[in-house]
Amino acid sequence: MTPQDPGVYISPAQMYQEVRRLAQAVGRVESEIDGILDETKDIRCVLSDHEARLRTLERARWPMPTIGVRAGVADTATGILALLRRWVNWPS
Repeated sequence: MTPQDPGVYISPAQMYQEVRRLAQAVGRVESEIDGILDETKDIRCVLSDHEARLRTLERARWPMPTIGVRAGVADTATGILALLRRWVNWPS
């Protein structure tokens, strides 16, 4: 025969205290989560503002390479025309 295990006895008062501690811990976690959510909202607002500014800068900047290429082509064409003009008017 084996002796019967008496087990662990937890009084209702101990159970109540543990439930109260757990409720307080959950309350602290909830308040921390609320603070984190508020911070992420602020971060999202700042991020969207930065994104809008970047898009504006990108839209304003894209013609610059095109203008540079067109200026290079125009300079090349002008140089070729000047060379041809000189060559055609060259005394024989």
